[in-house]
Amino acid sequence: MTADTKNTGKDLVQSAENELNEWLDKRFDELFSQKMAEYETKKTPSLSLMVTKGTLDWAYPPFIIASTAAALGWQVSMFFTFYGLNLLKKDLELEISPLGNPAMPMKMPFGPKWFREVEWNMPNLIMAGVPGFEKIATSMMKKTIDEKGVAPIEQLREICIESDVKLIGCQMTVELFGLSRDAFIPELSEWAGAATYLQLTQSTDINLFI
Repeated sequence: MTADTKNTGKDLVQSAENELNEWLDKRFDELFSQKMAEYETKKTPSLSLMVTKGTLDWAYPPFIIASTAAALGWQVSMFFTFYGLNLLKKDLELEISPLGNPAMPMKMPFGPKWFREVEWNMPNLIMAGVPGFEKIATSMMKKTIDEKGVAPIEQLREICIESDVKLIGCQMTVELFGLSRDAFIPELSEWAGAATYLQLTQSTDINLFI
């Protein structure tokens, strides 16, 4: 056997090994991608919300998002802190604050159609200076919600509870404002602090601050 024949044989073996390695690498990538796709499909999405506001208008976004996600089969957790903790009280006495929403258009829930469609952009000075303005705004908002068939906050909260949404109350807020735990609904999952919330969000797909 000549040297050329030996070299040719080595080249053929090396070429075959290279082709085999390329095939194995390609096959591995295909199987890995397939398994990852199956994992993502089977994985249950998760959502966490930090709820910080306790007015009537700001109560809707977190409960609507949470109840919708839960209806889709997501794992949902809500962390209520500062004024958002008011949304977990047994007796909800929520009001709307136009003063905190300077661009909020006020629409009348009564009168002819043309009158109802007018957007009453009230200056902050008027909203702050008129006694009982927030009570009036709250009354009009509740009437509008009722007429449009929108579920009240109590009902949305109950839907979240029935859907196993995890409701977490901020321990620091309770201590800060001297609140009694007896004032809150018994369906709270736990009382916890920022460390618990951060640990929770580490493994959550979506985190929202409201």
